[in-house]
Amino acid sequence: QVQLVESGGGLVQPGGSLRLSCAASGSIFSISTMGWYRQAPGKERELVAAITSTATTNYADSVKGRFTISRDNAKKTVYLQMNSLKPEDTAVYYCNGAVMDYGVHYYRDYWGQGTQVTVSS
Repeated sequence: QVQLVESGGGLVQPGGSLRLSCAASGSIFSISTMGWYRQAPGKERELVAAITSTATTNYADSVKGRFTISRDNAKKTVYLQMNSLKPEDTAVYYCNGAVMDYGVHYYRDYWGQGTQVTVSS
């Protein structure tokens, strides 16, 4: 069984910073792309940033220049450094990973439980 566990959410003032972490654990043979998504109330879940196993990154236009995604393959962990936060960044942030379990020969999508980020004065 594979689990993704997020941490680091919370309440921050506009212009502030937060760092999210997501650690994968379980029967993991390989992890391909990992990413962060977010879902605000009344809106669809959207991609925030993604990073491949070779560290190629992709960002939503709304966060370019403010957010940075990174990963530590040895720790099976992906990070999202969020700077210059705005009220419109308020959402539940979800970690996603394409994981190949031991004994399985394809990648499956796994999701974390989500962590709340609230940007407000």
